[in-house]
Order: sequence, then C-alpha cells, then structure tokens
Amino acid sequence: MSHTPHELIEEFPDQIEAMHTLKENDAHFAKMYDEYHAINRAIHRAETDVEPTDDLHMNEMRKQRMALKDQVAAALRSA
Repeated sequence: MSHTPHELIEEFPDQIEAMHTLKENDAHFAKMYDEYHAINRAIHRAETDVEPTDDLHMNEMRKQRMALKDQVAAALRSA
C-alpha cells in the first residue's frame, strides 16, 4: 500500500493549466476538484494512521476518490 497522496497535479501533470482555468470558470469542476482533494487528504490521513479507519470505510473513500478522478479526467478531455 502506498502512503503517497494522489494529488491531481501529479495525476494530470500536463493538464495543470487546464485545471486552473476550469476551476476559475466552471463551478461544477471547482466543486469536484475540492471534493477530490478533501477525500484524498482523508485517505492519506487514514493510511498514515493520523486518523485511522476501518477497511470498509477506506475502500469506500478510495472508490469515491476514483470516481471523482474519472469525472475530473472527463472534464479535462471535454475542455
């Protein structure tokens, strides 16, 4: 298991400018972006035992992060 946070700028390094533009001009994208970072931070805190959680909750958070990442990727493709 990796304890490395999955930041969007690391996941989409060639799309940093597009993400910045979308965050400023698209409220829905900005909300997805913020939700992704909130769940990503929660996962990282759980993985590093800062805020431990059970396996079921961890799996649900990871599924939510993956769904948000997919939505961000789709928005970037459409932009």
